[in-house]
Amino acid sequence: MQCFKFIKVMMILFNLLIFLCGAALLAVGIWVSVDGTSFLKAFGSLSSSAMQFVNVGYFLIAAGAVLFILGFLGCYGAHSENKCALMMFFSILLLIFIAEIAGAVVALVYTTMAEQFLTMLVVPAIEKDYGYQSDFTQVWNSTMEGLHCCGFNNYTDFNASRFVKENHLYPRYCCANATIEELCTEDKAKSMNVQGCFKQILHKIRANAVTVGGVAVGVAALELAAMVVSMYLYCNLK
Repeated sequence: MQCFKFIKVMMILFNLLIFLCGAALLAVGIWVSVDGTSFLKAFGSLSSSAMQFVNVGYFLIAAGAVLFILGFLGCYGAHSENKCALMMFFSILLLIFIAEIAGAVVALVYTTMAEQFLTMLVVPAIEKDYGYQSDFTQVWNSTMEGLHCCGFNNYTDFNASRFVKENHLYPRYCCANATIEELCTEDKAKSMNVQGCFKQILHKIRANAVTVGGVAVGVAALELAAMVVSMYLYCNLK
């Protein structure tokens, strides 16, 4: 009986933390969606590495909503000893766990395919919006400056862009170590051949593979523990 009460209290506290984290992510997601420029100013280039691939605001809102619901179900189910809420908590967590494993396998096995898919999405956006859509341009400038990269693949991503067609110049980040006053022409960008941002991000992930793997294993272990605890409470409720 004492063991059951202890696990119940730990379940409530753990899910209260998840609930608060979900609320925080929702708040940040709404902030990014409403005022992405101030978010970039607050967090600098660290916040922009992924923003050229996904709409971070919507991503954070979705992630926050899932955590918010999970935390609520876990707290409510454990506190009120509601078997339906506990089963819903377990089911959602199981689906997330399976999706994470599937995503990890796809990322490891189909990296090239993922790069091709992202190229189809990102490069047309660069050609259309770089230099003309302020938030999009600021995200890319912050990313290229922070990671010392150029475009998604390399400078050729800008070849058909409105920015190059109208200015006959490339972003200065495509010419390594270029100052604001220096002009980055196609010949100079070609000779510099600065690496694309996607490869730079992959390089950083691989360089920190132990840390990334440790975090992934830690998250998976927490999810498994939460599922085991929720099933323990579910099976011991009358």
